[in-house]
Amino acid sequence: SLTRTGVPFETATDLIIAFRDDSRGVEYKTWDDLLHYCKYSANPVGRFLIHLHRESANAFAASDALCTSLQILNHLQDCQKDLQRLNRCYMPSDMMALAGVTQDDLLAGRTSPRLRRVFNTLLDGVDDLNTQASALPTHIQDRRFRMECAAIVDLAKRLTLRLRREDPLAGRVALKRADALHAAGAALRAWS
Repeated sequence: SLTRTGVPFETATDLIIAFRDDSRGVEYKTWDDLLHYCKYSANPVGRFLIHLHRESANAFAASDALCTSLQILNHLQDCQKDLQRLNRCYMPSDMMALAGVTQDDLLAGRTSPRLRRVFNTLLDGVDDLNTQASALPTHIQDRRFRMECAAIVDLAKRLTLRLRREDPLAGRVALKRADALHAAGAALRAWS
């Protein structure tokens, strides 16, 4: 597939680095450690699509920001399940220690105020990533792909807001129909 499409092999081999880290149970001590993981687990997906659509490398930075944002949002949505089922914790241990929480706090039925501070700190970083990702549609020439990118950026922002207001330990924080409609509007605005 990579040979036929001309997509660089790094998009596949980078994913293997992330799979290796997952299998080894790597601890993410800092925000930078988490970003490094996302560089290999998430960013290759966006780069693959950009290459596949023969778009400019100018889109890489915004795409990387979006993919990293989505990966961290997924980690926050599934933090309890990842720890229970996979024995994985993607929450930076320095943030958790600073807030006075441990991985055991992720197994509670609700988010404590101290753990909420960790979530909000991570979401502050995601907000910065979403701001960078907002430029992605402006780098995409293909109209349908540009619309899709605009919708996904909008959905990332909306999921970030939901995770600020809702408790991922009490139940799955998910996008709603209204979020999808809002994202459809963002896609339509990117049409031109």
